[in-house]
Amino acid sequence: MALTIAMILLFQTTIGILGNFSLILHYIFLHFSGCRSKPTDLILTHLTVANSLAILCKGIPETMLAFGLTCHVNKVGCHSFSFLDRVGRGVSVCTTCLLSVFQVITINPLHSRWAGLKLKVFKYIGPCNIMNWILHMMVNAIFPIYASTKWINKTIAKENMSKCCTRNYDNVTFSLYVTFISFHDVLCLGFMSWASASVVFILYKHKQQVQHIYNHKITPRSSAETRATKKS
Repeated sequence: MALTIAMILLFQTTIGILGNFSLILHYIFLHFSGCRSKPTDLILTHLTVANSLAILCKGIPETMLAFGLTCHVNKVGCHSFSFLDRVGRGVSVCTTCLLSVFQVITINPLHSRWAGLKLKVFKYIGPCNIMNWILHMMVNAIFPIYASTKWINKTIAKENMSKCCTRNYDNVTFSLYVTFISFHDVLCLGFMSWASASVVFILYKHKQQVQHIYNHKITPRSSAETRATKKS
């Protein structure tokens, strides 16, 4: 059973590393080659970097532990891995939410109530991504500073990586941090759910309005709804 779990973790980590780093190289190539990128490429670039941080700081250590490998991590290393893992996770969730909302705005027709924001949304993508990183770095740096921490100098063996660095937070700090993380996740999940439902509703409504134009038995072209999802 332990070997099965270890193999699953190894497979997931390997696929994650190959996939995310391939995307990073792809976006770097697009940037330096001068190719025109899609509006969503900037969001996906930040999402890829955040996922890569989470894999490097959480996925690889967990995989090593599953195979019984040992590694020595000092206090600075422990705090650094923990910090980067939390930042990567938070940015990943928030960026996915941002991508969902952006897609809803872009596929809305120009005569909708989103028309004004639709014309301005492109210049807000960059600042939103930067603020996303700054927010999660600040939150995950401030709380540990005000927390009462206790370092346990221990070699990582067959336990979870958190055994290497145990923190005794006071009740107020711990409650505030958990409240923020829970509120953050619930808020992002709510926006993503709303965005997904809105996309389905908009595409369905549009397809109903122009259904008399299409004759799928005659033309092999994909519908506007399908092309809209690809462009967004």
